[in-house]
Amino acid sequence: MAQQHDARAQQAREFTREVLPTVSRTFALSIRLLPGELGAAVRCAYLLCRIADTIEDEPALAAEEKAALFEELTRAFDDPRIADEFPARTAFLRGNAAYLRLIRNADLVFVAYRELPERTRGFVRHWVREMIGGMRKFVLAYPRGVRIQSLDEYKEYCYYVAGTVGYLLTDLWHEHAPSIGTRSYETLRGRCRAFAEALQTVNILKDVAQDATDENSIYIPEQLLRAHGITHDTMLAADCAQEHRAALGAMIQLAWHDLDEATAYLLAIPRRAMAIRLFCALPLLFAYATLRDLTSNATPAQPLQVVKISRAEVKSLTVLSFVSVFSNRGMASLVRRTRRKRLAFG
Repeated sequence: MAQQHDARAQQAREFTREVLPTVSRTFALSIRLLPGELGAAVRCAYLLCRIADTIEDEPALAAEEKAALFEELTRAFDDPRIADEFPARTAFLRGNAAYLRLIRNADLVFVAYRELPERTRGFVRHWVREMIGGMRKFVLAYPRGVRIQSLDEYKEYCYYVAGTVGYLLTDLWHEHAPSIGTRSYETLRGRCRAFAEALQTVNILKDVAQDATDENSIYIPEQLLRAHGITHDTMLAADCAQEHRAALGAMIQLAWHDLDEATAYLLAIPRRAMAIRLFCALPLLFAYATLRDLTSNATPAQPLQVVKISRAEVKSLTVLSFVSVFSNRGMASLVRRTRRKRLAFG
């Protein structure tokens, strides 16, 4: 029995390491920087969140079917039998091959979860279940596809799908990094929601058209669109491009403010926690670069397009992050440079 458990635990570790870069290149790069149990916990938590996100984004599922799967996913944290049976509940799903492979091996992700230390499992369980509960709420509120109505509702949605992750990560930093003591933890916890939600806002802005067409979800508040003369139904029409960009301009300004708050979070991480600083620096810099390009593209003369920073800039920002990680002044300077222009060399 012990040998069987060890073999399955090893299979779970190998699967979670292998599948991670297929479902997120950016976070795979960052998570690999985290050592030992901390890295295992963040990797496992990310994959559990991705499973929930895959259910939320599946356009072929009715809202009631999504809600039922969310309930089963929530129960799987406490019941290994339910966790083992969960992949069979998703056999009918169709879509992205990597996401399908992940969700159809969800039992292995839960095996990896159960291998984590008890307190660490508690953090993962609490915050991922909080996320799932929020996703379920919005799926049932908008059974024909999410249509965010107001800025307050937008902030609530971002809390569930991103703010929860900010709290989870910060709790894990405190649990596993000796250099993040009580005072640092309290400072970070006061800023962690803004850090995570800033990254989420940039992702939403860069994927507006794709979310609407592929997932039938629109996260730009209807209230904001109407203030510029358009609605969820008309915002992607070719003759509404100018109004659409004006509405997005207001969201872009919000994103700039939130990213600056996220930078304060990064700089509050003790320099001795180098791996954690790097983990946070990379997605933050990528978000700054993306928002910079979104801002420069946000003119009526240019067509709506997906913004994606180049691999060369990803590589450059990664190298520069390693160079700057020990210095708040250096990291703040790198942020300012990324805001202004593309940084790509080699």
